[in-house]
Amino acid sequence: MVFNRRAHFEEAENEPSNPHVHRPIGEIIERRFSRRGFLKGAGSAGLGVAAIGALHPLSAAIAAEAHDRFAFEEIVHGVDTTHHVAAGHEAEVLIRWGDPLFDDAPEFDPRRQSADAQERQFGYNNDYVGFVPLEGRFDRGLLVVNHEYTNEELMFPGLPGPQDEHDFSGITAEMVEIEKAAHGLSVVEVLGEGGRWRYQRNSRYNRRLSPRSTEMRIGGPAAGHERMRTAADSEGTTVIGTLNNCAGGTTPWGTILTCEENFHGYFLGDVADHPEKAKLERYGVPGNAYAWGRFDARFDVSQEPNEPNRFGWVVEIDPRDPESVPVKRTALGRFKHEGAASVIAEDGRLVVYMGDDQRFDYVYKFVSRDVVERADPAANRDLLDHGTLYVARFDEDGSVTWLPLVHGEGPLTEENGFASQADVLIDTRLAADALGATPMDRPEDVEANPATGDVYVMLTNNTQRTEEQVDAVNPRADNTFGHILEIVTEGRHTAERNHWEVLVRCGDPARGEVGALWNPATSDNGWFAAPDNCAVDARGRLWVTTDQGSNWAKSGTADGVWALETEGERRGTGKMFFRVPVGAEMCGPCFTPDDTALFVAVQHPAADGTEAFPGRDAPSTFENPATRWPDFADGMPPRPSVVAITRRGGGTIG
Repeated sequence: MVFNRRAHFEEAENEPSNPHVHRPIGEIIERRFSRRGFLKGAGSAGLGVAAIGALHPLSAAIAAEAHDRFAFEEIVHGVDTTHHVAAGHEAEVLIRWGDPLFDDAPEFDPRRQSADAQERQFGYNNDYVGFVPLEGRFDRGLLVVNHEYTNEELMFPGLPGPQDEHDFSGITAEMVEIEKAAHGLSVVEVLGEGGRWRYQRNSRYNRRLSPRSTEMRIGGPAAGHERMRTAADSEGTTVIGTLNNCAGGTTPWGTILTCEENFHGYFLGDVADHPEKAKLERYGVPGNAYAWGRFDARFDVSQEPNEPNRFGWVVEIDPRDPESVPVKRTALGRFKHEGAASVIAEDGRLVVYMGDDQRFDYVYKFVSRDVVERADPAANRDLLDHGTLYVARFDEDGSVTWLPLVHGEGPLTEENGFASQADVLIDTRLAADALGATPMDRPEDVEANPATGDVYVMLTNNTQRTEEQVDAVNPRADNTFGHILEIVTEGRHTAERNHWEVLVRCGDPARGEVGALWNPATSDNGWFAAPDNCAVDARGRLWVTTDQGSNWAKSGTADGVWALETEGERRGTGKMFFRVPVGAEMCGPCFTPDDTALFVAVQHPAADGTEAFPGRDAPSTFENPATRWPDFADGMPPRPSVVAITRRGGGTIG
């Protein structure tokens, strides 16, 4: 069996582990909107933009104008070996896998890798990017970048292709140590000079965090619980490293929230006699995606049964203090976190929105107990250890009900397997199941718009939808292309009840069988598929990045960045801004506070679906990749990289 790491994680997200798929979101959308008009798409093109304003109660008050808020000429759909950006902008590689962060780090040599060197170099498969200004400047700051996972067949010479998940015969102990060192995060100082950005080697702020060597503290209600204790940590309060860091967020006090997603894939072992077998299955443990458990006992659940409970959390990092100890904030729950977007609520408390990235899993929010101290960042140090976690139920009448996950309330009692609040949080998915939350179509990034109070939920795809759920407004049992929901809070982020709408249903609106729904102003290049990450710029404009996996062969275009109108008569109009090279996923995105630079992460170039690329019929390998982006040098493999986008001559992006 040929094993593809990326495909393995994609399938883990696509294959539901939730046994309670009683009211999936597709059915609720269908029932809610069967009586309403929609946007551009199969069978509904004549409904036009009049219906759009009806879908959004704030649009008339905020932006009645019909002009295009995104003043750039969009690029075209397509797939090739390099990246592309809209005219009038520059897109330059800022930092690549293996670039040295310190003076004592060696220059990158893919044929002479070592774990020690990798822990002094920029890591692999960059995903979330956060920017923290230094000295109040927007042209100098810290980039904090997640390194989600590794592709051995592209990292190491000599491997014939993706490894067999039950064999791993080509993987050595040395490779495993390099993989560990390539995971985690990088903190790196960056400078903007004359419209061009560069990273500062040997900055006192530069830092690598990895699951190989970085000690982290466990905070919140699950800290010290017996289910968090291991042979190496008898107190259950300290863990080495963070795994599969996907998206994240930045707090108002300048720390970074990094999110552990597909942590299940790093564990091996026999769970037949495991005391928590059913609980592990709800999280997909063991995932058998890496050989780490063959060389490190803590990744073998047969030897360390509690180690999986120490992953799947949101981790808070202070990038301005390279000596600080990161903290896993267990009050925010344990699941396959995609992102953690925070907003200061109407009463001064912090609200963090999150998605659990697997088909038929849930959308969450955390509301802090205490208010944010804006003038004293140090006072917020443990603010995320105290508060209430909620899970969303989406109803046909357009309401969102936020259900509190609090021990002793409703079914969350000892009789039902929840002996404490720590149990509720360690088993967040099971607690949400018990409360009857709405199963969603792979919730990925969830981002709040400070300008409107709206919250955007990226729902990447769900091909598990049944034929019984198909009708004129949702005509696809094979929802390959995903959609975007909008939670309308009207500024009430702490409320236990809000309102929801559909923003767009993704895919090609010209193909009737797809059932896509867009504003009629969307061009042939403005539609997209599989929304994943998103960002709201300082002007309140929404930017969406995509992750189609190998499904780019179905859409006909590589992943990228799209601008998406959310207000006024152009609501639901997409516009293509940036495109990645073949086989890559588009991650990030992150603006400087003045919108003069946009940082995006090009992840795993040459990895996804390259068999469909013209002239190829086999997966990429180190020796024979579909592209050698960004170096295009013989012998140099493709390198995941962060790209800095600026406007030629200066000014606002887009």
